[in-house]
Parts: sequence; C-alpha cells; structure tokens
Amino acid sequence: MLLRLSPQLHPPRGSFPLSQRSLPSTSLSFPSTASPLPSLLLFSQTHNRYRHRYHPPPPLSSAGLLPSLESFQSVIEATSVLTAIILVHEGGHFLAATLQGIHVSKFAIGFGPVLARFVYPKGGVEYSVRAFPLGGFVAFPDAEDPDCNIPADDPDLLRNRPVVDRVFVVSAGVAANIAFAFFLIFAQSLTTGLPLQEPLPGVLVPDVRPGSAASRSGILPGDIVLSSPSVSDLVNIIKSNPEKSISLKIQRGGLTDPLDLKIIPDLSPDGTGRIGVQLSPNFRVTRLKAKNLAEATNFATREFVALTGSVFEGLKQTFLNFSQSAEKVSGPVAIIAVGAEVAKSSADGLFQFAAVINLNLAVMNLLPLPALDGGTLALLLVEAVRGGRRIPREVEQIITSLGVSLVVMLGLFLIVRDTLNLDFIKML
Repeated sequence: MLLRLSPQLHPPRGSFPLSQRSLPSTSLSFPSTASPLPSLLLFSQTHNRYRHRYHPPPPLSSAGLLPSLESFQSVIEATSVLTAIILVHEGGHFLAATLQGIHVSKFAIGFGPVLARFVYPKGGVEYSVRAFPLGGFVAFPDAEDPDCNIPADDPDLLRNRPVVDRVFVVSAGVAANIAFAFFLIFAQSLTTGLPLQEPLPGVLVPDVRPGSAASRSGILPGDIVLSSPSVSDLVNIIKSNPEKSISLKIQRGGLTDPLDLKIIPDLSPDGTGRIGVQLSPNFRVTRLKAKNLAEATNFATREFVALTGSVFEGLKQTFLNFSQSAEKVSGPVAIIAVGAEVAKSSADGLFQFAAVINLNLAVMNLLPLPALDGGTLALLLVEAVRGGRRIPREVEQIITSLGVSLVVMLGLFLIVRDTLNLDFIKML
C-alpha cells in the first residue's frame, strides 16, 4: 500500500515550524500481492470535509511507551475499513468469474502466512484469511502449473475465454469499489447525515509547541487568529517576517473581546519566519440528513460527484508535481494511522474515508501500468487490436512479474520506514 501525505486530512502529530500543512491529506495504494489481477490504490483527499476537530497525540500507557486503548480501538476500526474495501474489490473479480463459470482456485484476504483456510466445495476454491490484512487476491488455475489437473484446452480457464469475458472479470473489481463508494455515501445520508462545513472567520490554532515564539507570546491551543482570512495568508505573513514584530488579533473562548498580541517569529534554517503552531481553517460542521430514499439518492449523487472530482484533482496534482510529492509517499502503516486519526475524531468520518479510498482504488487501478488492473486491460486491448492474436505468454509474464515485483519491493520499504516513523516507536 502506498500513501502520499499532503495537506488536508487530519492535523499532523507533534509540533513543527509554522507551515501550510495544517490538515494533511493522504494518498495511498496497495497491491493485491499474489493475484494475476494486482490492485493499486492511491488515496488523495484534497479537502477536509470529514475532519471534525483536532485531537492531540494519543496518551501513553503508564509505562510511557505504548499507545492508549483508544488508539488501539481506532487502529482496529481503520484496519477493518481497509479489509472491507479489499474484500469488495477482490469480491468483484471473484463474482464476475464465477457468474461466467470461469475456474477460480483461491480467494484470499490479506497476505503472508495463512491464519485460516477452508476449501469449498471439495476440490474447489480455497478460501483463506492471512496474517496481514492489507491486501488480497483472487487466483485462477493455470494449465501449465504442475499442480493443476485441468486440461489446457478447458474453455472455462480464464486464459481460454474471449477477450470480452476477461475484460469483465478484470474490470469487476473497479466496478465493485465504485458501487461500494456510492453505497457508503448513500447509507451515511440516511443515518448520520452528510457533513457540511460552514466557514467561520479566522484561522484556528489547534496546537502550540512549548517554548515556541507563539507560546512565548501567549497564544494558546484553540485560539482563533482573526488577522488573516486564510491559512495560506497567515503562513505567508509569518514566513516573510522573521525576527520582526507582527500584530495578531486573537479570539479566545470565554472572552468577549478579541486580544491584541505581539509576536516575533523565530528565524528558521531556511531564512523564513516560524512561530511553532499548527493551523487549520476555522469552520463549523453541520449534518445534512435525508428524509427519504429519493432525497438520499439526490444527496448521495451530489456528494459522490464531488468526492470523485476531489480524487481526480488530487491524483492530477500528484502526477504533475511528482518530484515534490514523491518524498511524501507512505505505505499501509501510514494509511492505517490516518484512518485511526479519522476514527478518533469521529466514527462516522470513516464513511467518507472509506468512500474516498474506494474511489481512489478504482481510479488508480484503471491506469495502464503493469501490476494494475488497467495494465491487464491494456494487454487485452492490444490482443483485441491484433484480431484476437495473443501476446506471447513469455512477454506478458515478464511485464506482469516486473510490475508486481516493483510494487511489492516499494511497499515493503515503505512499511519499514513508516513503522519507524510512528510516534510510539520513536519514543522507544
């Protein structure tokens, strides 16, 4: 799973020099690690509509080393969401194959060591749950496999099916994720309601670093800076005034009148000013709940279109500015960390978190790249253009194997790196 952290999903943990990364969003991707239909998900959330309130870093246990029970619960919730999305994606491939009578040999959730497995019916499909619930796969029998007892000319082998049948199987995972995303939004509109953000004046200060310029000047977490209409404007003012006094009008809860505070930004290593705070847009979240199915369909459709546009815009910015965004790519550990933060802020935020991930999975898997559903579709398109003449098997296997190997190696590297970057691991 790959994840690109870029501004706007939830506030980053800890303190850092003032910057415009007040609400980091995410992009993520994961491969189906052992499937002839590998999957890739890139999650890019470019708005903050389901961030409800700031949560500080989780408390530690009495030993001072382990995350709290609340943190474990939110991690389990985030992992469950990802597992459900994987199940839906692989279930789409599986259902499309079985409806057409195509042989399927394995259906797995997770990767790595097998925790539980059963075969149904006898001699049929092997269903398994594996140790790491961060991927999944649907495997199809291959007549060239020594363990396969199916004749090479069996018309129900996936490879022997017409191009149209194979396209249906390959694209079904994407279709399932799109349908699931709409269902989640539809369900949210009927139950908890869709979140709406009502902009409020000023810029919110969720956190202040102890000993920073902001702390010395009397700025407190929860203050609202009325001097600037947006986060970017305030960032520019402070960055352009290192070691110079600036005036900020502060609204503080419990006080009737705003405060006028003088602050002198510290000089950062790059020569710009910083005051050591986190910033976010100031807004109030309300709920739009449908009264009937027709209204729910209308609300869900509009929200689905908006989220899809956000996903495409996020992916567009990722690819157009890849040189700047490459260092922000993270793996499944960071994905779960982001989902856990959303779960702690608001459990119903997981609705849109899951919807956006589904949409990203769908869009990314349609890219014509090796190791993606889109790459497989591209090979099928070439075969169709060639009048049904197949691409040499050796060439197809080399292309797919190289793509899968690259994604898996990158994923393993990011898992290790992201694990080492976790807060409680750093404290160890």
